[in-house]
Amino acid sequence: MGSDEEAALLVPAVEEGCPGCVMERRKASSNGRIPYRELFFVAATSLASALPITCLFPFLYFMVRDFRVAETEEDIGFYAGFLAASYMVGRGFSSIFWGVIADRVGRKPVITFSILVVFSALFGLSTTYWMAIATRLVLGALNGLLAPIKAYCVEVCQTQHQALGLSLVNTAWALGLIVGPALGGYLSQPAEKYPHVFSKDSVFGSDAQCRFPYLLPCLSVSAFATLVLISCEWLPETIHKHKVPEMDTKAFKALSSKEGYCDPPRKKKSLLQNRPWISTLLPYCFFSLHDTAYSEILSLWAVSDRKYGGLSFSTEDTGQVLAMAGASLLVYQLVIYRWVHRILGTVNSARIASAVSILVLATYPFMTYLSGVKLSLALCSAAMMRSALAITVTTGISLLQNNAVCQEQRGTANGISTTAMSFFKSIAPVGAGALFSWAQKRQDVAFLPGDQVVFMVLNLVQLLGLISTFEPFLVLPALPE
Repeated sequence: MGSDEEAALLVPAVEEGCPGCVMERRKASSNGRIPYRELFFVAATSLASALPITCLFPFLYFMVRDFRVAETEEDIGFYAGFLAASYMVGRGFSSIFWGVIADRVGRKPVITFSILVVFSALFGLSTTYWMAIATRLVLGALNGLLAPIKAYCVEVCQTQHQALGLSLVNTAWALGLIVGPALGGYLSQPAEKYPHVFSKDSVFGSDAQCRFPYLLPCLSVSAFATLVLISCEWLPETIHKHKVPEMDTKAFKALSSKEGYCDPPRKKKSLLQNRPWISTLLPYCFFSLHDTAYSEILSLWAVSDRKYGGLSFSTEDTGQVLAMAGASLLVYQLVIYRWVHRILGTVNSARIASAVSILVLATYPFMTYLSGVKLSLALCSAAMMRSALAITVTTGISLLQNNAVCQEQRGTANGISTTAMSFFKSIAPVGAGALFSWAQKRQDVAFLPGDQVVFMVLNLVQLLGLISTFEPFLVLPALPE
């Protein structure tokens, strides 16, 4: 097969000025190189989108307490759950819309608009509980990044690098779950923590006339998002601006197997008739439910008092532990994950990681018997392992989802999966907060007292996710040979 014929196979419909055709030619001429620039944008934009969600976790407990909506201290977790869930509710209502727009208009416009996180700063200016919920709701509705960014990272990578691309999206989210709480822990209530820098009479103080002690971390997140927004100017588009006829799939597979080019687009059919894609929604939702509930419970559990089964950590202690876990996550992503995926494969790596995660989570209740350095080391080690395992699971499921649909449906498909996932993630903090509050009231019972029942329920959710990765629940798509 000559070079002209190869180019014809790789770019079935070439139109001058079409960004999709330009991207296909760029991949065809890359000789298997990793698209570092595009993947850097993927990681940066995903992190910028995750930070507004996660930076509030360390001070949810204190923020709800300051708003004085909870009648007792044990009820704070319940109200904190609703506050955390409001973002996911907003995103759930808008994700399909943003996915369809990304398929029709392009990935870049939706990604760029989603980085406008001005409402994260407004959240820091909230003076009432309901104002905080409203700003989080709007922020979630305006953030349509997750659907197009997953489609984008698949479309800029050849087949052998797609797992790396999608893992960067999940790694950035997981890193946001760690860096965000660390940022919130260090920068919240700055007038109390750093009185030599921030006056108690300043806008960051706790005075009744200017009570915005949680504004600084929100401003920091918005500043980072502004830098990412500027960098989006150099983000290349990937979607075709013309109708792309079907390719010779057999010839393409033969060439891609030989040369390592990207997977051929799937035959376009209704998403509701696409069983491989539909079957991935169940494990995706279960694992998303577990991840969000875990993040909510970990922060509440760490800062709550020992008499209620917590660890009595300060927000700085929690931030430090999570920051160390985040550093280890980067090492795992850059050095170890590609070998795990290559050796075990997409599905087996997700299954094994899910099973091991259950064992790791089972150790958490026993940490209450530790103190000092031993406690910090134990929590940090468990958090590092659990983060790496979660990345392995979610990346595998995302890879199956995006390879089960054609490019013209990828944004919509990711939008639908994001809506389903957001629904489960909106339930997670509410359920986790209610479960945590209930568990704090049963410290003296004989069976699964206090935090033990909390982590048992988390493990049950993880077990359901693991079961859903086996037949008949999961129907594997026909991945490129």
